[in-house]
Amino acid sequence: MLEKISIGKMAKLNNVSVQTLHHYDKIGLLSPSYTDPITNYRYYSIKQCASLDFIKYLKYMGFTLQEMLEFFTKEDAKSISKLLDEQIHLIDQKMNDLTQMKRTLEVASKNYKTYMQIQNMGIIERNVLPDRKIYCYDGKKNIYEDHLETYEYILRELRNQALIHQFPTSYFCNVGSITRMETIKQRKLTSTEIFMLVDAHFSEIQGIEILPAQEYVTIYCDQFSNERDYAFKLIDYIEEHKLEIAGDYICEVIIELPEWTHAERHMIMKLQIPVKKNSNNS
Repeated sequence: MLEKISIGKMAKLNNVSVQTLHHYDKIGLLSPSYTDPITNYRYYSIKQCASLDFIKYLKYMGFTLQEMLEFFTKEDAKSISKLLDEQIHLIDQKMNDLTQMKRTLEVASKNYKTYMQIQNMGIIERNVLPDRKIYCYDGKKNIYEDHLETYEYILRELRNQALIHQFPTSYFCNVGSITRMETIKQRKLTSTEIFMLVDAHFSEIQGIEILPAQEYVTIYCDQFSNERDYAFKLIDYIEEHKLEIAGDYICEVIIELPEWTHAERHMIMKLQIPVKKNSNNS
C-alpha cells in the first residue's frame, strides 16, 4: 500500500510552500489523491510528485497556472504542441521587447554621458558623422511658430505614425526636426518636418531617408528659444571659414531633462549643418 503523504510533508519533499499546494488544490491544478473517510484528512501520493515536477517545469517555461490547467485537460499531443509553439512565439516577442528596452537604455545612457561632457553650450565643433537613417513626418505646420506648442502637436502625430508602422518605442528617445537645404541657405529657420532615428533594416516605408556620412558643423543648444541664434551662428561660421552648406539643417534632440515643474520640455539639442569645401575656393 502506498504511503499517504500529508500536505506538510509533500511541501517539504518538493521544496514548495503549503500555501502553494493549497492554491493548486483550490484551482484544480493538483489535488490530494486520498481523503480519509473518518477524519476527512486529505493526503497526497508519492506518485503525484511527478505532476508537481511537471508544474515546476511549465512554470520555468513561463506558463501561467491557467495555461497549465490546459496542459492537464488536453490529452492529444497536437494541442500540447500548439501551446508550446505559442509560448515560444511569446518568448520571442518578450526577447525582442527586452532587446529594444536595452537599446533605449544604451542610447539614453550614451546621450546623458555626452551631455555631462559638454563644456559649454554654444561652442561650434566640426565632426564627421556616420550614416544615419531617419523616418521623417511632415506636419504641414511650421514648428518655429507658437514656440513649442506646434512642435508638441506635430510630435503627437509623429508618434501616431510610428505606432502605425510598428516602430519600437525606443525610437522616441531620438527625435528632431529638419530645415531643408534651400531654406537654411536663405538664413531661414522654418520647418514642418520632424523625424526619429531608426535602425538600418527599415527601408520599405514611405518617409525613410538617409543622412549621409559627411562632415558637419555642430553646436549644442539647451533652450528652444536660442535655437535660431545658434543656427545662424553655424551659418556665420560656415561663411567665415569659406565652407559650403552641403545638405539639410538638423536639430537632433540628444536628451530631455526631467521637468519637475510641469512646464515645457527641457531639451538638449545638437544643431547640425553638413558642409563641404566651397567650390569657388578650391
